[in-house]
Amino acid sequence: MVVGQSYRSLLPVSVSRVQYLEIMSRTDRLFQLMQALRDLSPPATAQALAQETGVSERTIYRDIDTLRGLGAVIDGEAGFGFTLIEDATLPPLGFVPEEIEALVVGLKEVMEVADPSLANAAQSALTKLKSRLPEAQAHRLKHAVLTAKRFHKPPQISIDAGALRQAAWEERTVAFDYGDAKGQRTTRKVDPLAIVFMQSAHCLMAYCHLRKDFRAFRLDRMVNLDITDRSFRPRRIPMLREFKARLEAEQAQSANPRAFD
Repeated sequence: MVVGQSYRSLLPVSVSRVQYLEIMSRTDRLFQLMQALRDLSPPATAQALAQETGVSERTIYRDIDTLRGLGAVIDGEAGFGFTLIEDATLPPLGFVPEEIEALVVGLKEVMEVADPSLANAAQSALTKLKSRLPEAQAHRLKHAVLTAKRFHKPPQISIDAGALRQAAWEERTVAFDYGDAKGQRTTRKVDPLAIVFMQSAHCLMAYCHLRKDFRAFRLDRMVNLDITDRSFRPRRIPMLREFKARLEAEQAQSANPRAFD
């Protein structure tokens, strides 16, 4: 394209100015919808997407179908919500310098504190990212100012953390033997919700069937992990949201929330 040549000049001469403006307006709307799908917590309802983009819910449904036709993989349906699974067929996004620094420090932190399989995944992601960025941005990523380094590694984990993450993703109940801070051992059956690195150790946020309440368990104190066939789908997200809200409320009142076993 010649520098300064507009998109309008590439359209057939039969396309009127009104039609051109409609095309551009819809294109902009589709990009806004894609960004809203990335930003909102999934599944994003049509109502939330409509509020985010300033259009009607009926328009959201039509635009979702259009994006699917263009190759975007969007899971969900009316009445439930939508989740953007993959949009690799669309043009890649560029990054501003601060975003590159944030990506580097985040991935480096994962490489420092995560279990081996996740640390390797972070290293692989960093390599892939560097290979797909424009040359100038790849150079900035390689020589980022920010990084992460921990001289005191987290306690060693003996269970398969990858299997535990998968169980949480699939919303399957797990069982394990657990030793608390006093050395007392119990057998627990829990619904795993999330794994969080807190201060110096990885903790599993879960609903404990023994305590009949939410609890956080240090992964380095867990042994004999067993992934059961019992499913608690689709309650993980609302349960996790409730647990986090409770932790925040307890943290505001005490430095030692009761949710930690």
